[in-house]
Amino acid sequence: MKCNHRRRIWRRAAWHVTGLLALLWFLVRVIPRPSRALYPCQRAAFPYASAFVVWLIAGSGAASLLRKAHRHVCINRRVAAAGCAAIGVLCLWFAMTATSDSRTLAQAGDAHGPLGQGRGILPGRVIWVHDPNATSWAGRSLPSDPLYTSQPHVDAIVAQAVRLLSGETDDKRAWDAIFKHFNRERGKGATGYTRGQKIAIKVNLTTCGQRNASVNPLSYDKKKLLTSADTSPQIIVALLRQLVRRAQVDPNNIAVGDTLCLFPNQWWRTCHDEFPQVTYFDALGQKGRTKSVPSRVVQHWSALGATGTHLADYIPKVFAEADYVINIAVLKSHLAGVSLCAKNHYGSLNRHPDDKSYFDLHQSLAYNRPQAGQYRAFVDIMGHPGLGAKTLLYLIDGLYGGSRWQATPQRFQSAPFNNDWPSTILASLDPVAIDSVGLDILSQEWPDVVRIPAVDDYLHEAALANDPPSGTLYDPDGDGTPLRGLGVHEHWNNAADRKYSRNLGKGTGIELIYTRGEKLNR
Repeated sequence: MKCNHRRRIWRRAAWHVTGLLALLWFLVRVIPRPSRALYPCQRAAFPYASAFVVWLIAGSGAASLLRKAHRHVCINRRVAAAGCAAIGVLCLWFAMTATSDSRTLAQAGDAHGPLGQGRGILPGRVIWVHDPNATSWAGRSLPSDPLYTSQPHVDAIVAQAVRLLSGETDDKRAWDAIFKHFNRERGKGATGYTRGQKIAIKVNLTTCGQRNASVNPLSYDKKKLLTSADTSPQIIVALLRQLVRRAQVDPNNIAVGDTLCLFPNQWWRTCHDEFPQVTYFDALGQKGRTKSVPSRVVQHWSALGATGTHLADYIPKVFAEADYVINIAVLKSHLAGVSLCAKNHYGSLNRHPDDKSYFDLHQSLAYNRPQAGQYRAFVDIMGHPGLGAKTLLYLIDGLYGGSRWQATPQRFQSAPFNNDWPSTILASLDPVAIDSVGLDILSQEWPDVVRIPAVDDYLHEAALANDPPSGTLYDPDGDGTPLRGLGVHEHWNNAADRKYSRNLGKGTGIELIYTRGEKLNR
């Protein structure tokens, strides 16, 4: 009995100390910068701090009222004494419930409001174009076979996304607006695309890597993982048609590929036959492809201890020499949670072998560090002046999505897909907002894969890169100047309505524009 009594005393004392420390921590962090109240650590501390304050006020109030009730009894004022006693008991009950574990822990996982500031011509805008007519894969051979993926429909949804993203109704004006906005944001004035400027397009061909030996390095035919989801060649062709025919970019100044993988014949024939002047880069540089080699531009890692690795990382030359980068990711989940635009640039480095003797980027992923408020290497990549910060446009190819990096595409069950291929493209000028929407879409399909602890922590860190929850000084080029926030992050209100702050007419968060693909003229 004495042991149990002591344990109760220690638990009560521990609760008081925890509440006091949580209150002090919340005040010290939030008063200088109120936006920190939305940080994961502050959202976790707030229930303890608020419960402690409630207990302090209600408990002291109850004690005062009970003392008054006693005084009223002494002078024979029974009605007043009963009233004070009743109110005092209520305050005491309220104070006790405020200290219960269920109350203090219930709010720890609540959804948060927008973090960071939206980017883009229309800040925080993400375009979602959905056209079921774009896909008709039967589950055999390559999903991107022209028999199953309609190039005219893909052309239409890419063009539609670009127009909606810019707020223009004409393709040419849309691209001009996007280039001018990008250059204005980089301090170069409202200038459009200038003849001779280079554009590098990073695609996701992760199932065509050398490690999994899915592509024959001599013939360049893809022999394995044929039904896996990679960036579709139809999306690449649609984008090239937009750049060359609408934005008036010389194809000789465009490069497209994946630095660590091979550009297989099944993709090469579709793209190269129409655009032979474009440079197609990959890991080997055989059969007409160009080998990706590193530049002298260092990719600095902001994590403590990262400088102790044997080999340094350098931005690939194709990106370092480009004036603009376009990031085409794939709508699929991953061991890390999701594999979207940030993860696509994660594979933009020249690592041979991939990780040996380099700083291990995987240690910063959510499955290795499932706690919130951690250093995330994604942020260094997203903000590097020679890579992420050069990215003009972010696209997510959702024609055929997957539940793993190498998985066969699966039909999406949730609305608006309704047991069909997702047949979707997402587009944005905000790298944080587009991954936030992609995460919300994938979380409805594979909650067991995507809803891992801290799956969106890299988005918290990126949105608040100037003052991140982890306290990391993100300085990806090592020049001593920390990053500013990279975009805006939040989750939609629910999977049925799919609304974000700007859709609901409040806040300055994400604006999701969902639309069906336009009907084609026959």
